[in-house]
Amino acid sequence: EGMAQRLLAQDSLPAAASDVDLEAYDRKVLKNYMLPDGSLKQLPSQVKKMEVVLRYVVKEFQPGVRYTEKQVNEILGRFNEDTARIRRALVDGGYMQRQGGGGEYWRVEK
Repeated sequence: EGMAQRLLAQDSLPAAASDVDLEAYDRKVLKNYMLPDGSLKQLPSQVKKMEVVLRYVVKEFQPGVRYTEKQVNEILGRFNEDTARIRRALVDGGYMQRQGGGGEYWRVEK
């Protein structure tokens, strides 16, 4: 009974509901932008939708592994031919970091 009361407390409900809404929004955006083979029809122009795509794409990179720019482009090329735009967006959005002139890239855990 105590656990049920804590779970249903007013302050925890909005956070839980917004998580569900966010997941539903992500699914909707991905459904609209993805082809059956997992590639993207096009890259979203809206920032919020692009963030959904970036969260999806970054899962292809293993935490703790460093990738060359060529490896990053090969992975991103599976999603869309504009690998430079996706790569920059991943770095600018804080999903990945790069060393110096872009010699190495790695996933950042958020």
